[in-house]
Amino acid sequence: MLKGILITVLSVGVIGTAVWGYQEHREKNAILINAENNYQRAFHELTYEIDVLHDKIGSTLAMNSRSSLSPALADVWRITSQAHSDVGQLPLSLLPFNKTEEFLAQIGEFSYKTAIRDLDKDPLTDEEYQSLQGLYKQAADIQSELRNVQHMVVKNDLRWMDVETALATNNEAADNTIIDGFQTVEKTVEGYDETDLGPAFVNMQKKDENYQYLEGKEISKKEAVSEAKKYAQSPDDVKATVAENGEGSDYGFFSVSLRSPKESIETNLDITKKGGYPIWLITARDVKQQKISLEDAHQSAVKFLKDNEFEDLDLFESVQYDQMGVFTFVSKQDDVRIYPDSIKMKVALDNGQILGFSAEDYLKSHHKRDIPQAVLAKEEAREKINSQLKIMDDRLAIILNDSNEEVLCYEFTGTLGEDTYRIYINSENGREEKVDKLQNAEPIYEDVV
Repeated sequence: MLKGILITVLSVGVIGTAVWGYQEHREKNAILINAENNYQRAFHELTYEIDVLHDKIGSTLAMNSRSSLSPALADVWRITSQAHSDVGQLPLSLLPFNKTEEFLAQIGEFSYKTAIRDLDKDPLTDEEYQSLQGLYKQAADIQSELRNVQHMVVKNDLRWMDVETALATNNEAADNTIIDGFQTVEKTVEGYDETDLGPAFVNMQKKDENYQYLEGKEISKKEAVSEAKKYAQSPDDVKATVAENGEGSDYGFFSVSLRSPKESIETNLDITKKGGYPIWLITARDVKQQKISLEDAHQSAVKFLKDNEFEDLDLFESVQYDQMGVFTFVSKQDDVRIYPDSIKMKVALDNGQILGFSAEDYLKSHHKRDIPQAVLAKEEAREKINSQLKIMDDRLAIILNDSNEEVLCYEFTGTLGEDTYRIYINSENGREEKVDKLQNAEPIYEDVV
């Protein structure tokens, strides 16, 4: 009797285990099939979009009027965005594919900035047509390589899940037809590094890339450590390590790490070789309960800027996140705000210490400018704004437009309902260059846990 009961219980257990295992197997297969289908869809859509991209770029070469050229270039930008999205959905994270993604980004940037331009007043130059011709040829080469990969995938019924496994395990013995194909695409694009796409295209990519306006002498590693201690407000007994970066560049920098032996506080910062200016600074420590106000933190930030000879700056934005104040400063010349010259700072609200500092934009673009006179009067610019907007403040400002060019604008701050906006009207032609919606105060949810 007992033996029969044991056999029955064991049998039920074995059957239950088998059923559970079968269900787990089915669920796992369903997940794998779904992942494979998503990979296949993304790949074939990518191949199709490169086909369309090649044809669209080719069409723009034959166009001349703004009415047809601008929409076509906007289409090119849209297609490159979709292609980017599809690349991101493929299991290529372990496979170097950055050159191809950079190429897509370059096409997107070129087409977008050209599409938004007034091509009647500022038509495509010979150099820009040269750029388009280069992009057209390169798109054709990528199209050919991707079609070859697509042919092999369909002919041999290849699976993307095998690609993911091969990349994750670095299994050279696996069938890597797809991997080999994408590596060929990447090598094809790498060959374009030596190709001149034209000065117009290069200028858009390289503008303000270096710290060309820096002044001062070259500093040594020892001087870099000394400057780092000053910026980090660190005691003399901190342990410092320093590395030289940007070797061979006209605008190299030192990376300095400072660690306090007494406290668990570490500060890392980059300092320019020329002049010894801080590019960025981060101090990692626990911020305790708030003891100072946001305004007190603002004054700490201003003192840091003055002590380190960052002058003629206006506070643009200030906001509090937990126990930290975050501030953005912009330079000012002849009472005109220069937004490309910006500095961002984080200040601890327990003792006013500077925990974060970023001056890369400022150091790359700050210089004395020849600011033009506004062609439009302020009242004329104001007429370009939505009449429902209640204007609270106005000033002159220099901003970067969508073509990465500095333009003098009237900056109007106004409200519409409960929202606040900044509107920038070009002081020369009255064009609405930019509209920014300011962040509203976040609601506070109490006792939600």
